[in-house]
Amino acid sequence: MFRNLDARYYVDPALHERERAVIFRTHWHLLGPAAQVAEPGQYVAAELAGEKLFALRGRDGVLRAFRNVCPHRGARLLAEGAGRCDTLRCPYHMWLFDETGRLRRTPWFGEDASFDLADWPLTPASVAVWRGLLFVSASPELSLADQLGDLPDEVAAYPIEAFTAVAERRFEMRSNWKTYTDNFVEGYHVPGIHPSFAAVIEFDGFETVARRNLVRMTAPQKGGSIYGGKWLWMWPNWTLSVFPGGMNTSRINPLSVDSTELVYHFYFADTSAETEAARTRTIETNCAIVREDFGVCEHTQRNLASGAYRPGPLSPRHEQGVAWFQARVAGALAEAP
Repeated sequence: MFRNLDARYYVDPALHERERAVIFRTHWHLLGPAAQVAEPGQYVAAELAGEKLFALRGRDGVLRAFRNVCPHRGARLLAEGAGRCDTLRCPYHMWLFDETGRLRRTPWFGEDASFDLADWPLTPASVAVWRGLLFVSASPELSLADQLGDLPDEVAAYPIEAFTAVAERRFEMRSNWKTYTDNFVEGYHVPGIHPSFAAVIEFDGFETVARRNLVRMTAPQKGGSIYGGKWLWMWPNWTLSVFPGGMNTSRINPLSVDSTELVYHFYFADTSAETEAARTRTIETNCAIVREDFGVCEHTQRNLASGAYRPGPLSPRHEQGVAWFQARVAGALAEAP
């Protein structure tokens, strides 16, 4: 019998810091659609489990990534989000960098014989694109292809790179990232927490399968459903769900030991004016279901922090995704030096 993780995994600040070092710093993070950096000068910047990184398409057409930290005094170079940067200049003291990260100018710095511009470049990070999705990593220990595991096989039949991203939605909840992930990778809670969702699927046919570096959830659909019946969660912290005519992705981003940010993108095959109302309905229905999880996750987080919880049993039918995810986290932390 599998049991839930001990509460300390969800509330201990020291364990949270170890996760940042051995899970998030060494893995790839989804930044959303690669179309955000399709043109020279376009960038995406994000704080990813405390690491500030950005990806920038240079004027030479090359896509690069760096830590979003000025080597002078540690200031942030680019505001979080997607935008355009024609000149990579630190806003604090106006140090100027080129698109390769080399320091070019330090206005009003003064004379210092020991100072050499070449000694103070931006710290590079890793960047990759897979099927129209953009990923970055501070210090990856494996290739993006290895991290994706069985995902290419799972979505081989879907034209995901042909979908156009039309909307971004951000959410924040007062719970540990694992509390939310435990909830995402099982359908056991659907009848209790998502009654409108349960009404349009055949819950008796809901299936959860753990594969290499992902958990797949599927369910037969009833008439009137906007869903595609396939929801994927990928190690360590992102999701991809398909629906008729499109998909959504999300990044499950730890902000602190008891705070989590969700960054959703919605993509569609048809972005014409005639289908705008249908797209809006699909997005808002999905977002409503996401919000329904917040209450149970936040109450669960408080109970885990109370000291009153002892690990309970996991359903062999519905919670094998939870067991797989929790074992992966515990294993990563146990192997940490």
